[in-house]
Amino acid sequence: MQLFYNQNITETVTSFVFDKEESKHIIKVLRKKEGDVLYVTNGFGYLFTTEITIASDNKCTVKINSFEKQETPKFHLHIAVAPTKMNERYEWFLEKATEIGIQEITPIICEHSERKVIKTDRFQKILESAMKQSLHYYLPKLNEPIAYKDFIKKEFNGQKFIAHCEETDKKSLKNELEVCEDVTILIGPEGDFSIKEIQLAIESSFIPVSLGNTRLRTETAAIVACHSVVFKNEDF
Repeated sequence: MQLFYNQNITETVTSFVFDKEESKHIIKVLRKKEGDVLYVTNGFGYLFTTEITIASDNKCTVKINSFEKQETPKFHLHIAVAPTKMNERYEWFLEKATEIGIQEITPIICEHSERKVIKTDRFQKILESAMKQSLHYYLPKLNEPIAYKDFIKKEFNGQKFIAHCEETDKKSLKNELEVCEDVTILIGPEGDFSIKEIQLAIESSFIPVSLGNTRLRTETAAIVACHSVVFKNEDF
């Protein structure tokens, strides 16, 4: 099944028009024609079965024949991860985390961050593409970049963890995770969190955790954390 995305579709509409770029892709590249069926999600858990009524490469129009809603996940996974020096590495994380099943992502600017200016427009497109490719009906929420010291002051539901590389007392993430619980995990930059940042997290009730016995890159650590939570909840 090939999945398309349009955030403006709701269960109350009977037809809609794709934008010019998507219309051109559907008609010119995929060579779809009137009467062909398209599967569309709005990123909020809905799958719409539609039929092309006007095969225009400027305004491809479809009517909605039916829709269904996927069950809401029993947990909410929010990973706050520092941007990597090379954008490609962060983009890789966004793609793979979406495929695995993350719900929310926040880029955090830390003391040791080498990249502190981030444009999220491209990041958003990567999330949308990964959602379609992996046939997910929920689009992860991408928050605007925020300073670590401001992020840590926010209120979070469920379990809270900070993964860092300092040789201090840390618990194993896989042993600490509880099923069907919301989870927030902090992942630092290439230079890791500063001692001050780690202490600030602990004072805010974040539990220091290890992701394994080896030192991981930022984007790898974020993926390991993401998979650990999703895998823990797989059968629930």
